Amino acid sequence: MADVPLAARMRPRTPAEFVGQTHLVGPGRALTKLVEKGALPSLILWGPAGSGKTTLAHLLADAVGAHLMQLSAVNSGVADARKVMDRARGGLFKTVLFVDEVHRWSKAQQDVLLPAVEEGTVTLIGATTENPYFSLNTPLLSRCLLMRLEPLSPDDLAALIRRALDDAERGLGGHGLAIDDDALEHLVTIAGGDARMALMGLEAAALAAEAAGEPQITLELAADAVQRKAIVYDRQGDAHYDVISAFIKSIRGSDPDAALFWLVRMIEAGEDPRFIARRLIVHASEDIGLADPMALLQAVAAAQAVEHVGLPEARLNLAQATIYLARAAKSNTVYTAISAALEDAASADPVPAHLRDASYPGAKKLGHGKGYVYPHDEPGHWTEQDYRPVRYRGNRYYEPSEMGEDTKDWTPGGGPAGPSRRDPSTG
Repeated sequence: MADVPLAARMRPRTPAEFVGQTHLVGPGRALTKLVEKGALPSLILWGPAGSGKTTLAHLLADAVGAHLMQLSAVNSGVADARKVMDRARGGLFKTVLFVDEVHRWSKAQQDVLLPAVEEGTVTLIGATTENPYFSLNTPLLSRCLLMRLEPLSPDDLAALIRRALDDAERGLGGHGLAIDDDALEHLVTIAGGDARMALMGLEAAALAAEAAGEPQITLELAADAVQRKAIVYDRQGDAHYDVISAFIKSIRGSDPDAALFWLVRMIEAGEDPRFIARRLIVHASEDIGLADPMALLQAVAAAQAVEHVGLPEARLNLAQATIYLARAAKSNTVYTAISAALEDAASADPVPAHLRDASYPGAKKLGHGKGYVYPHDEPGHWTEQDYRPVRYRGNRYYEPSEMGEDTKDWTPGGGPAGPSRRDPSTG
């Protein structure tokens, strides 16, 4: 085996070797057309690890005949960037400055790039795994074309693995190795869309096969050589928001299995269980509400269990609440009711006199409480009277959904339900 890792040896050298991201660099795509004309704008390449950001930067620079200078924001700073920009001003060739993990630079460091980018002294290609709208300066982002890279598909990863096995010059083609279909599928699965991880896994499995004197990479060899990959989940990045979104939408969609899938993803990745519990509490009122009032109790109980028990045992409590909420009848009338009420309640209309506090001396002289009817003195402990400013009289915010216990059977004191808030006749 060569000293250079397989993933580095197999890095694409031509656009034809580049796999994936056809929405950006495929035939007829805008970026492809620009490069064909020799024009390369400043870019921000945003995507997960192993999606091809560094490779794409090199290929784009080559395509327009530019000299590429590469910096890593992890171990370089403003002084390094200034050296590149000074060199570019006196150079004979156009310069592409590739800054890997550009989000690691502070906003002040990012500002240093602005003049050179704006003047065209350098073409900036920044690579980031984090949402650039949160991690990059707005002025810098506005001067760059944002390109989002996606994780590679299983077919893309399988093609990369087979290419590496067949390539005698840079890959494993001279080792006479073959791979079983289930072993290939295993390597693709654990890679999770990461080309680098897929090739690292293949290299480890190939070494294990050679050590065992086997010409075939079997599932057993691949699973033994490649231990379970840490779940891709950055609690400070997009994955944090994307996974919790998938979790809540699965519960809202009444799919307990999908909800459990995302729950386990979060727990295994080290998500704060209190964050999960808080989201369950919110969801219990937002998407279930009065259709099943017990859902809120289940969510609150799970949150209390997290505080008293902690992980790993509390995963059972979170799972119970997740399953309960996923199976519960759904209604969003609590959410729609409070949202509708917000519109009217934002007004500055005074509290009607009969509803004002009449408990202090002199209040009655001001007319406070006059005309108020005490409901408990009336039959059925209810009487019809206005509890809002006159212009909002009769406006309905809460509209029962007829789901679960959220039914239209309830009316105060058995009286009429009243007109809809959306009825123009109510004003």
